[in-house]
Amino acid sequence: MKKRYSMGSYLAGAVAARAGDEMSGPALMLAGFALAGSTADASSLLAGVTVSAAAGGPVLGVLLDRAGQPGRLVAAALVLYAAGLGLIVVGLDRLPFAATVLIAVVTGLLGPALSGGWTAQLPRVVPGDRLPRAIALDAMTFSAASLAGPALAGVVAEALGAPSAVVVAAALIVSALPAAWLLPARLGGTRGAGLGGTRDARPGRTRDARAASVIGDLAAGTRVIVGRPPLARATLTSIVTCVAQGMLTACLPLLGERALGGAGRGAVLLSCAAISALVANAVLARFPRSIAPDTVIWAGALVQAAALALCASGRPAVLVVAVLILGAGEGPQLAALFAVRHREAPEHLRGQIFTTGASLKITGFSLGAAVAGPAANWSLPGASALAATVAALAALVFFAVPSTKVAPSAGRAGPHS
Repeated sequence: MKKRYSMGSYLAGAVAARAGDEMSGPALMLAGFALAGSTADASSLLAGVTVSAAAGGPVLGVLLDRAGQPGRLVAAALVLYAAGLGLIVVGLDRLPFAATVLIAVVTGLLGPALSGGWTAQLPRVVPGDRLPRAIALDAMTFSAASLAGPALAGVVAEALGAPSAVVVAAALIVSALPAAWLLPARLGGTRGAGLGGTRDARPGRTRDARAASVIGDLAAGTRVIVGRPPLARATLTSIVTCVAQGMLTACLPLLGERALGGAGRGAVLLSCAAISALVANAVLARFPRSIAPDTVIWAGALVQAAALALCASGRPAVLVVAVLILGAGEGPQLAALFAVRHREAPEHLRGQIFTTGASLKITGFSLGAAVAGPAANWSLPGASALAATVAALAALVFFAVPSTKVAPSAGRAGPHS
């Protein structure tokens, strides 16, 4: 009898992959600065890796939904993502910088596999009655990764050099390969022409049908996200909240310099937020049904808005308290977002909905960071207040989406077998 895939294997693989991903951003920034010698070049690398996720997420999700062994596709994405990080390091020393940024953009297309693509497989790992607790534990892997990744990047860069930090990040991602490869298969095989379903004997017709089917699935996934109010509310609120989180991240070097005595100490604030997020999700995992996830999503945005408003004070003690409050709002909100996606997403579109949501959040984060950089140089308290306003707006967005129900057939278009 085949041994059941364990939740422990899932969590171990998720932590390794996501810690490598969280480590790769700061490591790329440090490597870009060390090898290219420019802060602008370093930020361009990070922007290249993150901004392309918006394009890669939906397509990657469709492929996951159509794969009979989605874990093998996740594993392939991990290998290619890690290889891309390695090529970036090599390219910084040997290729024109524009070519290196292009490699970063292509690599970033696979980023959603490490977040939404992995999480979408969770219902096949645990039975339905254990899913709420499993979702909270899965959300904790993001907090653990955001705590360990940047710290590890700094330690390795200090000891072995910034390029070595990128290599270690890639190695962490590759270490998750066995856990990804063995993720449970989809029951009933693959879907769609050319992927294990019935094929037309003519190759041209097969390719046309496959392309039409993929486009149809992309459209169907979009209709589900837009047409199901709980999912639309959760998605929009999470995106706007990520804009606020990106704004805070852009402010951290200045906050660290002015409040804590050094720009590098701004990373300590991220660690504080990650710790409180871990603690909050640990409590949530013990009482997974205590609060409706829809409530947690908008309430989490308000908690983060209050925390960001406190950051404007600039006083060290208040700043530490603020980021602890921020994490207490951010961690449960992420777990609640996963719960809504699992509840609302049709099985045949689950991967696309998770990767699309992840890619939109990454893009929102990048947008927030881009906006807050100049704003922080002009006025740091003003930038913090702006981030707080955006987070509060995220809560308002939740209630701005109409709560009317869609017809039973809505959002289920697209061929499937």
